[in-house]
Amino acid sequence: MQQIFDFLIRRRNPLLFLLLILISYAMTVQSHSYHRSKFINSASRITGGLFEYQTDIANYFKLKTYNQRLLEENSKLKTLLSQFEIDSSSISFKAPYNYTAASVINSTYHKSNNYLTIDAGINDSIKPDMGVITDKGIVGIVENISDNYATVLSILNNRSSINAQLKKTNHFGSLKWNGKKPNIMQLQDIPRFAPIAINDTIVTGGRSTIFPKGIPVGKILNFNLDENANFYEIDVVLFNDMTDVGFVQVIKNENAVEIKQLESIHSNEK
Repeated sequence: MQQIFDFLIRRRNPLLFLLLILISYAMTVQSHSYHRSKFINSASRITGGLFEYQTDIANYFKLKTYNQRLLEENSKLKTLLSQFEIDSSSISFKAPYNYTAASVINSTYHKSNNYLTIDAGINDSIKPDMGVITDKGIVGIVENISDNYATVLSILNNRSSINAQLKKTNHFGSLKWNGKKPNIMQLQDIPRFAPIAINDTIVTGGRSTIFPKGIPVGKILNFNLDENANFYEIDVVLFNDMTDVGFVQVIKNENAVEIKQLESIHSNEK
């Protein structure tokens, strides 16, 4: 405390001068409307800038929460949209798919058999064989689950085979990965008489209980047809960046059990 008093005594002249300046400035502002308005405007700009800066910092740390809320809201909207089939005459009700939001907590893309881990599991009604997508395209299929987590068989996996088709026609085949580039996959079994061209869009075929029909996959990068072959060799560049997957949606087909039970009858007859 004594040091503070000593400091004030040593600096009494500059401090007194500063105090008088502040008093005179305050009196000027109070007695002149022009100066008062200038002061208020300046103070408003300063405080406004500080509050804006403070808000920006707070919002930055809340981005993860905001993104999660948006993802959950998007999942709800997709579920609602999937419950309506629109034709030229009416809107008819159907309820095949539900969407659950999740975050990717681990993933690989440089191996021959790649996986992802998501923070949703049994407690979130996640089950094996559910499709996983982003807003840009397909990601993989749920394989193993625990109470709060699940591992996803990536489409960049030698065991992965996704039913896909040309968007402009109903010609379909199997989408597989040759283990080379993480942004390019191969579409097989498209017959030679199918009309295809560079940049044609590829979507899911919907011929399974995993993915609905029409989810974006990618575009044709190039294709080849041997004279003696019956099927094209097609490279597809993916819409989804598999090296940067953060938030996903898990698709539940409400009719999957019924479809599989019905199809198993024919399988047992063979």
